[in-house]
Amino acid sequence: MNLYSRPARTATRRAAQAVAALGAAALLLTACGTDSDSGKSSGDKAGKADTASSATRTVKDATGKAVEIPAEPKRIVTLTQEDLDAVLALDIKPVGITNGQGLDKPPAYLAEKVEGIDVVGNLLQPVMDKVVAAKPDLILAGDMQDEQVLGQLREITPATLVTMAPTDDWKLFFRGVGNAVNKLDAANKFITTHEGAAKAAGEKLGANKGAEVSIVRWNPDGPSWMENKQFASGVALEMGLKRPKSQDKDGNAHTPSLSLEKINEIDGDWLFLSTLTSDGEKALKDVQSKPAYKELGAVKNGQAVTVDGSVWSTRGGPLAADVVLGDYVKALSAK
Repeated sequence: MNLYSRPARTATRRAAQAVAALGAAALLLTACGTDSDSGKSSGDKAGKADTASSATRTVKDATGKAVEIPAEPKRIVTLTQEDLDAVLALDIKPVGITNGQGLDKPPAYLAEKVEGIDVVGNLLQPVMDKVVAAKPDLILAGDMQDEQVLGQLREITPATLVTMAPTDDWKLFFRGVGNAVNKLDAANKFITTHEGAAKAAGEKLGANKGAEVSIVRWNPDGPSWMENKQFASGVALEMGLKRPKSQDKDGNAHTPSLSLEKINEIDGDWLFLSTLTSDGEKALKDVQSKPAYKELGAVKNGQAVTVDGSVWSTRGGPLAADVVLGDYVKALSAK
C-alpha cells in the first residue's frame, strides 16, 4: 500500500469517477433526511451489537446504496481519520477507531480525545476480530472501495456506511456523517462557525492579508504541491489567501513528486511543508541543505513553515480544519 495515497485513488480513476461520485455524495445529504421506525427487532446475532431500540432510519451512503441504520446509534466504529474527526466534532465518542494516515497510531491532534478507545486496525484496513469485539451498531467506512472488506463489515453489522466519495470535500462529507448520526444541525453550525472564524482571521493578517501560500507535502522522492480544492488549500482560500500562479489549479489532489529542477513550483510568499513518514521527513531534511532549496524566496525570507502532515496532507475534517486555520494564523500573524 502506498502510504501517500489511499488504495485505488489514482488520478485516472479519480477523473473517471468524478461526476458519478459527486452525485452519489449528494444522495447522502438529500436522501437520508427523513426518519422511519421499522418496528422490527434486529434480533441477537453473533458479532452484532445488542440494540436498545428497534427504531431505524434508511439512508443512502456516498455510493448511493440504501442502508438501514439505528435511529440513535450508540456504538460507532470509524475506519478513517476523517470519520473519527467528524464524530468527535459532534461530541460522539466511538467504541473503535483506526490509526491515522501513514501512522501506526491515532493522529496526534486527536490523541487526547481518543485515549482509552480500542484501535481496530490501520486506515481502511480493519482487523475483523477487533471490529467484532467492539460490537458496533454503526460502522463509518470512509471511502472504502474494497467490496470484499465491505461485505465482511456488513456481516458484523448491516449498518455500514461508505461516508465519502472520491471528490467530496470535508464539509459535504461532514454533513453526511452529521445526518447519519442525527446531528446534521450541529454539523451545519460547526461549519458556519468555522467559515466565520476563517474569514475574520484573514482580515486580521495585516501585511500578510491575501498572501500567496504554497502547500507542499515532501515525499521520499520529492515534493508535491496541493491543488486548489485540497483540504488545507480550501482553508487558505476561506481566509482570503491566494495560491501561487504555478499552483492555481482546480482539483482536490496533489501533483506527482517533483525533481529539484522544478523546485521553483513550490515557491510562494509563504511555504507550508509537511511529511507523512520518517522517509519523507529525512528527504526534507536532506534537501534543506541544498542550494536549490535555499534559493526559494519563502526560504530566504524566513517564511517556510513545517506543519503536521497527519493533519495537512489528509482529506480533512472539522477539527482538522480548525487546526490548519490556527497554523495559518500563528505563522502569518508573526510578521
